[in-house]
Amino acid sequence: MVQPSLWEKESFFAPKDIIIVGSGFVGLWSAYYLKKANPALSVCIVERGTIPTGASTRNAGFACFGSVTELVADAARMGEDKMMSLVEMRHKGLKRIRKVFADKEISYEESGGYELIDEGRNPDINALRSNIDWLNRKLKKLIKKDKVFHLEDGLIDEFGFSGIRHIIKNRLEGQLHPGKLCQSLLRLIQSMGVTLLNGVEIKGMEKINDNLILQTDQSFYLSTRQLLVSTNAFAKQLLPGVDIEPARGQVLVTSPIRDIRFKGSFHFDEGFYYFRNLGERILLGGARNTAFEQEHTADFSTSEAIQGNLEKFLKEVILPDPRSPFTIDFRWSGIMGIGGEKMPLTMEVEPGIFCAVRMSGMGVALAPEIGKLMAGKMTGA
Repeated sequence: MVQPSLWEKESFFAPKDIIIVGSGFVGLWSAYYLKKANPALSVCIVERGTIPTGASTRNAGFACFGSVTELVADAARMGEDKMMSLVEMRHKGLKRIRKVFADKEISYEESGGYELIDEGRNPDINALRSNIDWLNRKLKKLIKKDKVFHLEDGLIDEFGFSGIRHIIKNRLEGQLHPGKLCQSLLRLIQSMGVTLLNGVEIKGMEKINDNLILQTDQSFYLSTRQLLVSTNAFAKQLLPGVDIEPARGQVLVTSPIRDIRFKGSFHFDEGFYYFRNLGERILLGGARNTAFEQEHTADFSTSEAIQGNLEKFLKEVILPDPRSPFTIDFRWSGIMGIGGEKMPLTMEVEPGIFCAVRMSGMGVALAPEIGKLMAGKMTGA
């Protein structure tokens, strides 16, 4: 390995006040708020990949805070208070993104979000209306917005979907380009004086007096007073005791399709299926609930079973009668972090060592709020 020069040791590899492991959205927003809280802090982000890997640049680009059936299910599983706390964090996070970056810069479109309710569920319309009214009342108190969710069944034929009984619209949701958002965040934090080291993996750590010495896979060590692990699904490699497991989310993207009849971000089956228009293409992801055990993996490859389920949903529900032939041009996966519950894990694991992980597939919306929270915890601000 190439030995670092004196100049490199005294700049790039010099001891830092705070080192963040992982340059995904949580790590980037944490660095941003740390430097805002105290511009004099020396902050370094260490990323093992060439670019951020995991989920931040490999998701579907939804700017959402939850569909009706997902939120109702979350309230049943984790309690109403925690569910609403997550919704509040997601909503505030999306607002923060648009406050810091212009919509054009990150290709943000407030095109609305929709949830599809299929005929197979034989939905009770009265129960559905009751859940919508309940959530609307809660959201009005929380975010001061009236009638966020409402039924739009007239759109079923207009959009051309098959086997769908109801459509619920969320007027506040949208979509963005996660790659552009990540690039914009990187430019911003580097302009604030944050050091970024790519292609460096942290292999272990040792505490010596008040400093943490980080072992890397390179020919140098790093030293810091505080450490933030924000590698989400991969956090156990450094913090084996944390409650987090990897969950693979798979995606496909079609070739351009003439005259797509819908525009927006769509949820189905408690959010386990999701799709959106991407110009003239359709991006579709999910189906993890058809093979939970197999999808608890950190393997970035795609699987024939999940991709087959996605293609089936695409052809039978989304495009039952396409106006032009199409192919599948792109397939990929991202690795989310999940655990025993859906609330993010934001804590000081031991003195000087913090973690901000377990975004449960909502890192785009949650990361700005989580970053601000961690900056407060680490600086006392």
